[in-house]
Amino acid sequence: MKFGSVCSGIEAASVAWGPLGWEAAWLSEIEPFPCAVLHHHYPDVPNLGDMTTLPDRIRSGEVEAPDLFCGGTPCQAFSVAGLRQSLGDARGNLSLTFCGIANAIDDVRRAAGKQPAIIFWENVPGVLSTKDNAFGCFLAGLAGDSNPIEAPQGKWKQSGVVVGPERLAVWRVLDAQYFGVAQRRRRVFVISVSLRHPRAWAIAESLLPLSEGVRGDTAPSREARKDIPGTIEASLNRSRGAGTPTSAVVAARMVAFGEYVDDGTASAMKARDYKDATDLVTQPIGIDEERNAAVDYFGTLKARVNSGGFQGAVAFHNRQDPDISGDITHPIGAQDNGMAVAFAKNQLGEIRTSSIANTLNTNCNPSGRNTPMLHQVMQVRRLTPVERERLQGFPDNYTAIPWRKKPASECPDGPRYKALGNSWAVPVVHWIGKQINAATSISE
Repeated sequence: MKFGSVCSGIEAASVAWGPLGWEAAWLSEIEPFPCAVLHHHYPDVPNLGDMTTLPDRIRSGEVEAPDLFCGGTPCQAFSVAGLRQSLGDARGNLSLTFCGIANAIDDVRRAAGKQPAIIFWENVPGVLSTKDNAFGCFLAGLAGDSNPIEAPQGKWKQSGVVVGPERLAVWRVLDAQYFGVAQRRRRVFVISVSLRHPRAWAIAESLLPLSEGVRGDTAPSREARKDIPGTIEASLNRSRGAGTPTSAVVAARMVAFGEYVDDGTASAMKARDYKDATDLVTQPIGIDEERNAAVDYFGTLKARVNSGGFQGAVAFHNRQDPDISGDITHPIGAQDNGMAVAFAKNQLGEIRTSSIANTLNTNCNPSGRNTPMLHQVMQVRRLTPVERERLQGFPDNYTAIPWRKKPASECPDGPRYKALGNSWAVPVVHWIGKQINAATSISE
């Protein structure tokens, strides 16, 4: 499979489809830094520059008419950040230029007796809700309809199909977080192909419908199951009456365990020391030590002391795996009028506070004011370029290139951030490529 790419950016298409054996026939990019990335990684693939020149160049035979044509025309015209000027923005009108390139490719392929090309397009979900019906104009351009296609009931849905005089087109909103990258990134993906193609409907079905059971697309369960309750709390309050459950006293400490609950009805577990509690209970602790389940803990873990004279509160999470990244998704809190500690620790004794995905609260109150503890390890920082590359599914240092007479080791962060932010999430596009391969019976 040979493909042509416009608005190529740093060429996520080649990264995604190279493992499938697909090859880029040509690229089209005008921004200086992405052009430098393309030259660095794909020096033998021509960069044709301005995409508005391509229809004439394809029809003249100067530029090859490939098997697949892809692109993600500038999304700023359809995004909130770009003020959503839609087709009133020259960048938005490039989506109609995209249709013109697709038509030129199919005209040339028809004249040569070849099957029609497969058309692939990506953009932000905002394109579905512009006031000027930009998405309906774009679909009409692909389908070969002279009039804009109107959305059913006045609103474009997250997925659908249209059939026109020339092509059918299917679209679906997919979120990159369900394809193995650590970010929420929803994008509209469109596949269109001429009705003359013998595998037209099979190709359409490579994107829509998706089978039930795809990660992130499953129906919510309402059945009782074994799980850690939503809130696990251990508190110590000397003014709440008598009686301490013996099951709550473990090793001379107040403990609330994250135990499995068979009936699924419990929303909280609490262990409290009341007025006449034994003096053995000196420190409330909320802990989760389920070592074998990487994602079972999802609630709130708290340990509190509400009166003077006690030695501290600990909220604690312990795992067998040395790397607990991603395990905690909600707050851990420890509050005390003395020493308070909230932490996550692995079997090596290493505190992994930076792995907590949401909130880690530790407060002590010796003088009526809360004093945070261990908060310095939770400071917000900017993602590194390599982390940004991983979020999009690129190889490490893919965008670290020689730039403006400086070596790759001194490549500035700014243009790397921008180029990565404008690119596609590679694993999503790779998955779609595999679906197209299967639909056209092309082996990987």
